[in-house]
Amino acid sequence: MSSNKKTRIIKTIKVDIEKCIGCKSCEIACAAFHATPKYSSINPARSRIRVIRDELRNVFLPIRAGAYTKSECAGRPSYIIDGREYGECNFCNASCPARELFKEPDSGLPLRCDMCEDDPDLEKPMCVQWCKLDALIYEEREEEYDEEVELNEMEVAVESLIDKYGIEKVIDSIARITKKTQK
Repeated sequence: MSSNKKTRIIKTIKVDIEKCIGCKSCEIACAAFHATPKYSSINPARSRIRVIRDELRNVFLPIRAGAYTKSECAGRPSYIIDGREYGECNFCNASCPARELFKEPDSGLPLRCDMCEDDPDLEKPMCVQWCKLDALIYEEREEEYDEEVELNEMEVAVESLIDKYGIEKVIDSIARITKKTQK
């Protein structure tokens, strides 16, 4: 029996909220790394990590941008932590139509934490490197998986544009751009 299992490295960032003081150096480092050109500006709206604060307990929780979702959640449960109620969106890492968090400010396209993949690869993501209190902990582990096709960044961006504007408008825009570039 042949197996279609492959091995990949899973990269994760764990958060120790006992150590996070809400300095937001992780947000700044991420925003600078993802600026174009790299390190040319710091716009926190481009950061793929955001620090959420609970004012009553003075607790900070860094949340990384996750996968894009086409629609908002149907049932939004709430959580009660130490007597304070939080909506599910407070802890959600998805880029979705319900809010502006984790969207590229100029284009509105979804952002996703890429663990600062670069050429050459960084030893640790920028947010972890700049967290001087070690509230962010980078880990790698091997995992077996069945081979499947994943969307690349361009396909995710086009899918997001289709969801936002409709396929007809996207096709019309591409046709117009194609005509302009062929002249």
